[in-house]
Amino acid sequence: MKVLLFGATGMVGQGVLRECLAAPDVTLVQTVGRSATGVRHPKLREVMRPDLTDLAPLADELAGFDACFFCLGVSSFRMAEADYTRLTYDLTLGIAQVLAPLNPAMTFIYVSGTGTDSSEQGRVMWARVKGRTENALRRLPFRAVYLFRPGAIVPMHGERPRAAAYRVLGPLLLPLLPLARRLFPDSVTTTEIMGRAMLNAVRRGAEQPVLEPRDINALANGSA
Repeated sequence: MKVLLFGATGMVGQGVLRECLAAPDVTLVQTVGRSATGVRHPKLREVMRPDLTDLAPLADELAGFDACFFCLGVSSFRMAEADYTRLTYDLTLGIAQVLAPLNPAMTFIYVSGTGTDSSEQGRVMWARVKGRTENALRRLPFRAVYLFRPGAIVPMHGERPRAAAYRVLGPLLLPLLPLARRLFPDSVTTTEIMGRAMLNAVRRGAEQPVLEPRDINALANGSA
């Protein structure tokens, strides 16, 4: 399996990268991003590009992949809808539209979030934009598109979020997450589970295109 990974330096992306590199059936992981991951591995190839809105010059390096794990995202905190749309909908669709004709057999997995508004009509700005992004991705001619909507995510192997707010709050909340995982198993997942579930979605598919935390956990464990 050859995997294309966007957002490999974020918390979720770090966990997904780790699981991909550990999987025996993954022969290549190519990351695409603005900065290096800092990871060294014989199966890892890194492509750094300051402007991810223009990937056309990289077409030859983006073809021949079985999967794309799109873990790139920004927080909507204090962000205007136009700016959040540009960094969420426009960027994601721009990249996916480049990949689709190059990789017709690709499984595309997008990390969204629980509470996403598929109607695109709700009052919560980020949920509307994420819903619009999800809906547009499902119309593209990939072999399959899966939309992961995790809730709380526990970093299992030292993954660190890039957002400043999460870096400040994370150490305070992290001790509570294992308890939350026991009390609310259908609302909490981990970085390790996210990676394993993505790989299983490519290997054998999932029962539905939209996966909430319970579905992600089940898929990682081989029961969905």
